[in-house]
Amino acid sequence: FPPSLQVFPSQDPLDRADFNAVEYINTLFPTEQSLANIDEVVNKIRLKIRRLDDNIRTVVRGQTNVGQDGRQALEEAQKAIQQLFGKIKDIKDKAEKSEQMVKEITRDIKQLDHAKRHLTTSITTLNHLHMLAGGVDSLEAMTRRRQYGEVANLLQGVVNVLEHFNKYMGIPQIRQLSERVKAAQNELGQQILADFEEAFPSQGTKRPGGPSNVLRDACLVANVLDPRIKQEIIKKFIKQHLSEYLVLFQENQDVAWLDKIDRRYAWIKRQLVDYEEKYGRMFPQEWCMTERIAVEFCHVTRTELAKIMRTRAKEIEVKLLLFAIQRTTNFEGLLAKRFSGCTLADGTVKKPEVPPPSTNPFLEDETGTESDEIVIEKSDVDKPKKPKAPDNPFHGIVSKCFEPHLYVYIESQDKNLSELIDRFVADFKAQGPPKPNVDEGGAVLPSCADLFVYYKKCMVQCSQLSTGEPMIALTTIFQKYLREYAWKILSGNLPKTTSSSGGLTITSLLKEKEGSEVAKFTLEELCLICSILSTAEYCLATTQQLEEKLKEKVDASLVERINLTGEMDTFSIVISNSIQLLVQDLDAACDPALTAMSKMQWQNVEHVGDQSPYVTSVILHIKQNVPIIRDNLASTRKYFTQFCIKFANSFIPKFINHLFKCKPISMVGAEQLLLDTHSLKMVLLDLPSIGSQVVRKAPASYTKIVVKGMTRAEMILKVVMAPHEPPVVFVDNYIKLLADCSTDTFQKILDMKGLKRSEQSSMLDLFRQRLPAPPSGVENAGSLSLNTPTPEQESSRIRKLEKLIKKRL
Repeated sequence: FPPSLQVFPSQDPLDRADFNAVEYINTLFPTEQSLANIDEVVNKIRLKIRRLDDNIRTVVRGQTNVGQDGRQALEEAQKAIQQLFGKIKDIKDKAEKSEQMVKEITRDIKQLDHAKRHLTTSITTLNHLHMLAGGVDSLEAMTRRRQYGEVANLLQGVVNVLEHFNKYMGIPQIRQLSERVKAAQNELGQQILADFEEAFPSQGTKRPGGPSNVLRDACLVANVLDPRIKQEIIKKFIKQHLSEYLVLFQENQDVAWLDKIDRRYAWIKRQLVDYEEKYGRMFPQEWCMTERIAVEFCHVTRTELAKIMRTRAKEIEVKLLLFAIQRTTNFEGLLAKRFSGCTLADGTVKKPEVPPPSTNPFLEDETGTESDEIVIEKSDVDKPKKPKAPDNPFHGIVSKCFEPHLYVYIESQDKNLSELIDRFVADFKAQGPPKPNVDEGGAVLPSCADLFVYYKKCMVQCSQLSTGEPMIALTTIFQKYLREYAWKILSGNLPKTTSSSGGLTITSLLKEKEGSEVAKFTLEELCLICSILSTAEYCLATTQQLEEKLKEKVDASLVERINLTGEMDTFSIVISNSIQLLVQDLDAACDPALTAMSKMQWQNVEHVGDQSPYVTSVILHIKQNVPIIRDNLASTRKYFTQFCIKFANSFIPKFINHLFKCKPISMVGAEQLLLDTHSLKMVLLDLPSIGSQVVRKAPASYTKIVVKGMTRAEMILKVVMAPHEPPVVFVDNYIKLLADCSTDTFQKILDMKGLKRSEQSSMLDLFRQRLPAPPSGVENAGSLSLNTPTPEQESSRIRKLEKLIKKRL
C-alpha cells in the first residue's frame, strides 16, 4: 500500500494506487440500462470535486501563518538555552569553591594519616629488628650447644624475619645481621655434617652409632638449611649403609655371580627392615630414605652386574641369564608395590611409556599365563611372573644391565625354533598325513598352533626383558622360521603331481568310458591338501595379529622396522598352490573323459538319448572330489569358492577346445552334444553344493563365469546345427551368436560341420567381408548376441531338447 493509505485508510476506489478509469466506469454502468442514471452520477462526482477543492483551500490557508509561528518558537528556545547555560556555570563555580574548602579542611587529616602509617611501619620494623638481633644471638648460642631442636624452629623464624629486611640491606647494621645469619647457617651445616660423620663414619673400623634425638633434630635443621646439606647427609648415610654390600659382593666373590643373585636382593631386604627398625624415626618421612636406599642399591647393583658380566661374558648361559632376569624383574615388581618412585625424578631411569590398549585377540589372557614356560626353562627355574604393569616406575632400574647380553637369549631361541621345526618335520613323517575327518572339516595341523604358542611365549618374555633392539632381533628370528614352516611343513608336504594327460592310453580311455577311472589323489591326499590350505590360512591371519602385537610391544621409534608382509605373502602362495593342486587334480581326472568325447564318431550318431558316458564320468569325478574338498574347507569358505572359480576357468575352456576336436558332427550328433553341454552346465552351476544336504546358492561371481563359458559352448553347437545354406545367413548367424571375429574359430566351426575345403574357402572370404569394421561394433554385436532369440528354424529343435532334458531329470 502507498504511505497515504497506511496513514489514512480508505475504501474509496478513487484512492487506490492502481486506479483504472475504464474499470471504474464499467463498475458504475455495468449495463446499457444503467446509463439512464448518468446525469445523477455526474452530479455526484462534481459535488465530490467541489468538496475536495474546499478542503484543499482550507488546508492551504491554514498553512499561511506556520512559518511565523515557527520562528517565534525558535527564538524562545534560544532564550531558554541561554538561561540554562548561565545556571550551569553558576553551579560549576560553586562546586569548585566547595572542593577547595574540603581540601583545606582535610589537609591536616592526611598529614596525620601519613604520620600514623610511618609510625606503625617503624614500630613493626623495630620489632622485627629486635627479633632478628635476639634471634641471631640465640641461634649462635644454641648452635654452640647443639640444641638442634630449638634451632630448627628458631632458624626458620629468623630466615622469615630477615626476608622483611631485603630492601634495607644498604644499612650496615642490617647487612651485618644478615651476614651473621649466613655464617650461623654455614656453621650449622658443617657442624651437622661432622656430627653425622662421627655417628656414621665412612672409613675406619668404628661401628656406626645408633639413632639419637640430636641427629633427628639435626635433620629438621637440615630441612631449613641449603638443600646441598640435606643431599650430603643422605649421600653419606646411604654410602655408609651400602658399604658392607660392596665388600660382600665384590667381583671376585662367589656370591657376586648371576647364579646367586637372589642373595643380593635378600641382603637389601634385610637391610631395609633393619633400617626401619633402627633409623626409621631419625630421618623425616618426606626424605623417603627407605626408597632412596633401595634406589641407590639398584644403581650400584646394575653397575656391578654390568661390570662382572662384561668380564665373564663367555660364562653366561641362557638358563642362567633368564634366571637372573626373572629374579631381578620380580625384585623390581616388589619395589613398585612398596614404593611410589618419587625419588626417581632426578634418576637416570625413565618411566616406561604406557602402551596403548589392545583389542588384538592374539594375546588374550596374556596376563594370566603364569605357567607359560620356554622350552629351555625347566624345573630349577622359577616360573616367570605376570608381565610388568605399565605403570611400574622401577622397571629396568636393574634389569637394564642385562640388555647387552640378550643376544644369548636370541641365539637360544634361534636354536630352539630350529629344533622345533625339525621336530615338526620328523613328527609329520612319523605320523603321516592327518586322518580324513569330514564331519569336523579340514583340520589345522597341530604343529601350527604349537609354533605360535611358542612365539607368544617368546614375545611376552622378550618384552619383559627389553622393548628395544632385542625385540627387533627376535622379530627377525620369527620371520625366518615362519618362512621355514611355510616351505618345510606346508609346501614340503603337499602331494606331488605326476605327469599329466600325456600318459593316456587306449586302456585308460576304455576304463574312463566304463567309469572306473579314479582321481589322481587319494582321499587322504585330498584331505592333506585341504588341511595344509586351512593351516596356511590360519598362519596368515595369526601372522598379521603377531605383527600388530609386536608393534604394540616394541618402542615407538622401532615400530616401522616390524614388517611381516613377506611372510604373509609366503602363506598366501601356499594357499594358492594348494588350490591349484586341487584344481589340477580334478581337471586331470576329467581329461580322459574329454579326450573320449573328442574321439567319438559324432557323425554316426543316429538318435539323441540320455547324456553321454563321458558326461557321466565327469560328473562322477566331480561328485567324488568336490564334497570332500568342500567339507574339508568348511572353515575357509572363501577358499572353496576360489577353488570352484579356478576349476571353472580351467575346465570350461578345455571343454570348448575338446568340443572343437569333435569333427565332423552330424545334426543329431550336435543335438546330443548340446544335450551333454547343458547337463554339464547344470552340474557346474550346482558344483558348490553338489552332494550336500544343505543347498546353498552359488556365489554370483562363480555363476557368472559358468554361465558365460557354457553359454559360449552352447552357441558354438547352435551354429554347428544351423544350415550353411545360404552362406550369408549362416555367417550372420555366427556373428550374432558368437560375436567372435577370429577366423580361426570360424575355421574350427566349419571343420566341425564337415565342409569341404573349397566350401570353407568361400565361407571364409564371406566371413571376412561380413565382419563389422569398428571394434565397438564387435562389442555391441556380442552384447546383442546374448539377448537375441534363436532363429525360427532352430526353435523347434531347442524345445525338443529341453523337453528331453526335463524328462530325463
